[in-house]
Amino acid sequence: MQNEINKALEVLKNGGIILYPTDTIWGIGCDARNASAVERIFDIKKRAESKAMISLVCNTEMINEYTNSDQLQISLSDKPTSVIYQNVNSLANNLIAKDKTAAFRISKDKFCHRLVSEFGFPIVSTSANISGKNLPKEFSEIHTEIKDNVDYVVNLRKKEIMDKVSEILLINKDGSIKKIR
Repeated sequence: MQNEINKALEVLKNGGIILYPTDTIWGIGCDARNASAVERIFDIKKRAESKAMISLVCNTEMINEYTNSDQLQISLSDKPTSVIYQNVNSLANNLIAKDKTAAFRISKDKFCHRLVSEFGFPIVSTSANISGKNLPKEFSEIHTEIKDNVDYVVNLRKKEIMDKVSEILLINKDGSIKKIR
């Protein structure tokens, strides 16, 4: 696993795009602070920039670095939960919505957690599919166009079926929580 982390880190540090297994499904990722890498992901997925993407983090401290630190931190269950925070800063502009929100998920997956922790910054995590197409449940279902346009494909869990989606919660400006998915 460490060899795959090292290869992925090299790509991320050089502004590249990785295809990797996450705690939910296969994902496409990059440095969440790199606007040109984020733009490449939108292009690869043929996805409108108005559609948000989440970023994986390794702990609440990392969330605090990119959000208003007095916001509520949510850790509801063992189920993967992505949380949309208000007043996000220091991420790539094209990753932050017009209303200054962005979504983060603390990854509990061993590979992702170590990758984000060693990288030291949030990593984009969006499904490895062309926008509007079915989510691939295993590596073999990922469209060739996706595989051919990333800079590195992580060589782990390629035979495993991955079909979870994360719960998505929104923290409103008044601190109330709304379930999106």
